Amino acid sequence: MHKQPHFRALSRTLPFLALFLGACAPMPVAEVTMNRGAPASDAARVVVQGFPGRAGTPPEIGNAEIAQDILDLQFAMESGRPLPVLSRFEGPITIALTGDVPPTAQTDLERVIHRFRAEAGLDVRQAKAGTRASITMDFQPRSALNKVVPSAACFVVPRVSSFKEYLSNRTAPETDWTTVRQREHVAIFAPSDTTPQEVRDCLHEEVAQAMGPLNDLYRLPDSVFNDDNFHTVLTGFDMLVLRAHYDPALRVGMTRSEVAARLPAILSRLNPRGDAIHRAGDTSATPRAWEAAVAAALGARGSQSGRTEAAAQMLRIARAQGWQDGRMAFSLFAYGRTQVRSDFSAALAAFERAGEIYRSLPGGEIQAAHVDMQLAAFAIGQGQPERALDLTRRAMPVVTAAENASLLATLHLIRAQAYAKLGRKAEADAARLDSLVWARYGFGSDAQVRARMDEIAGLAARAVKG
Repeated sequence: MHKQPHFRALSRTLPFLALFLGACAPMPVAEVTMNRGAPASDAARVVVQGFPGRAGTPPEIGNAEIAQDILDLQFAMESGRPLPVLSRFEGPITIALTGDVPPTAQTDLERVIHRFRAEAGLDVRQAKAGTRASITMDFQPRSALNKVVPSAACFVVPRVSSFKEYLSNRTAPETDWTTVRQREHVAIFAPSDTTPQEVRDCLHEEVAQAMGPLNDLYRLPDSVFNDDNFHTVLTGFDMLVLRAHYDPALRVGMTRSEVAARLPAILSRLNPRGDAIHRAGDTSATPRAWEAAVAAALGARGSQSGRTEAAAQMLRIARAQGWQDGRMAFSLFAYGRTQVRSDFSAALAAFERAGEIYRSLPGGEIQAAHVDMQLAAFAIGQGQPERALDLTRRAMPVVTAAENASLLATLHLIRAQAYAKLGRKAEADAARLDSLVWARYGFGSDAQVRARMDEIAGLAARAVKG
């Protein structure tokens, strides 16, 4: 049997009017040269804005639901293969960065280690030079990684510490997660030639999963352990999951039933407020057919007609399942993005309904902000600049709290176009500069920044022609 590693799916950076699921990372204030593509009136050098960093907010769901989520995360792989026992590290956990390490990775690692220690209570530290780390994050060219796992942005493998070691053992039992009990050495393989945001995304999700649960669940609204890619910074829910995973009441080698028997007392101790929350979320299993439709609808491959049919299939399955959670909202979101060019009214209705559902879910604020960004783009294209400003104004505090610079840059660009349409040139210029300080980190290259600016400017141009 193929020993599939755990992996984080490639970022879904699709056409702006279709779907944009971006994220980025906090970084130290530094100067970068925007010497290609920035308007001549803009400063030649802009300061890349950094987030101050913040702890995740406590989960807003009850402990009974959290316990079910933890069990489903701990005892299965993303592929559906069951994991027979609880596996974890014992003792201090050390992390090393190797390979062609991107310049922003060290700062992001320091920040996430601080969060692991402060929020999850884990004894995590950076490995000393010359020692073999518990977790090694090895940065390699994307082309090399794609030859091994084409659909992955980054992936994690047990019992190896380098890419060369993994290539020599990739079909061996040692790299099969189902054989692991006590974790000793784990490697994360991430692209060295990617955007700073993707580096940070991999640091958060893959380091968390190298230490803790290996599964992802589409039903989770407030977690990076979800392949919808809305959340990319570890949340308060995620930190609670890790804290529970390493609770002293659990031991390496415990079965699902043994862990299930101890989780209620563990969660009562770690999250007492959760005992008073009795809202019952939908913890039903997600059909593989729906997950396959997600991949077909949002993947880079395939025809537009194929993606449209896959999104419609997502929506049919969601309705048949009776979902009213994030899976229904995500189905509407995907369906709306495939209808933008063929049935604008259907697309608008789907996005608006998705936003309503996301706003009703605990922890669904960032998803709702993505919907607001989409609706604001529609408003620009329809010649409604005031509505675009209202939507972006609602989204921006949420996006800032989520530390999502690429989405924040996009919102500023939409605001710049809205101000320009209203003849408020000074505010338009200020919004454009505000976008630039986030865009380089979120989008990476000057060419991608230029493309995003041109894309949104094109919306306004279309409105003028209409």
